[in-house]
Amino acid sequence: MILAVFLLAPHDVKTEHVDEALELLERDSRWFSLRGGPRQPQATDRVWDPVAVYAPDELSEEEFQDLYELNRPQVPELNLKY
Repeated sequence: MILAVFLLAPHDVKTEHVDEALELLERDSRWFSLRGGPRQPQATDRVWDPVAVYAPDELSEEEFQDLYELNRPQVPELNLKY
């Protein structure tokens, strides 16, 4: 199983488990593109599922990076070491 992290908007993130990390996924009538992963986090005090990061397909790389940084404090999976 892969944990998909969907960056919807600043401070608005949704996560769900998926069987595979497709390049494009539709959620709630919106297209999301795979922007990172799936990658296996290093072990900590628990075992983590591989993580894949998705963002709205229409975002540029710079907009994605900004959205990622805005959401990083509230999403533990975005702060793990890989």
